[in-house]
Amino acid sequence: MKAIILAAGRGSRMKALTDDRPKCMVELQGRALIDWQIDALRTGGIDEIAVVTGYRREALLSRRLVEFHNAHWETTNMVSSLACAHEWLESAPCIVSYSDIFYSPAAVRSLVDSHADMAITYDVNWRLLWTGRFGDPLLDAETFRIGPDGSVLEIGNKPASVEDVQGQYMGLLRFTPSAWKEIQKIRDLMAPEEQDRMHMTGTLQKVIEAGRIPVTGVPYTGEWGEVDSVLDLKFYTDLKKAQLGTS
Repeated sequence: MKAIILAAGRGSRMKALTDDRPKCMVELQGRALIDWQIDALRTGGIDEIAVVTGYRREALLSRRLVEFHNAHWETTNMVSSLACAHEWLESAPCIVSYSDIFYSPAAVRSLVDSHADMAITYDVNWRLLWTGRFGDPLLDAETFRIGPDGSVLEIGNKPASVEDVQGQYMGLLRFTPSAWKEIQKIRDLMAPEEQDRMHMTGTLQKVIEAGRIPVTGVPYTGEWGEVDSVLDLKFYTDLKKAQLGTS
């Protein structure tokens, strides 16, 4: 199976750390974020990996990945970046990974083994991680509701309470060609400016509302994290030290 890493953005909230590199090249515990992803993907059963580049694309050449380039990365959002890899998405099932996260090979395998056209991993125990990062977990949370059959009922809206968040979307997904065709169908109904503004969770919500293809939630309880700021780097480093019992 193939995988696509979305790495077009700069990550301005990382401040000076991304002056000369894309966000995925920022180091966590001595390793670039993209290397965490590459290792997990390969160990999890991925045969070929592509990266969608944008800002400072030259920094990623040494990884020797298949490249799709988003020349308009400054004015477009993540789904437009993903569309740059349409030839892969149209030809075979693909795992899609954000480039500012880390996760274990088990998360990848859970998607490789999924039979769903559109599947997303989610963190069942999200509150512990989000409380550690933000204090109040609702400061950065979005709605995530799961039905009895495992299908996602709602994603990406503003929650009124923690009861509206039954898990945390991780930024690790699986699309079959049928699922990608559904996203293209939804995007084709939008004006170009609206297409450029669409983020991933908003797109998934539109898929849910259209009701033609279910979005399947795949629960995950292993190690993972989202690195969105300099404070996150410190949080995960301190967390790992605490787990190892070191200072």
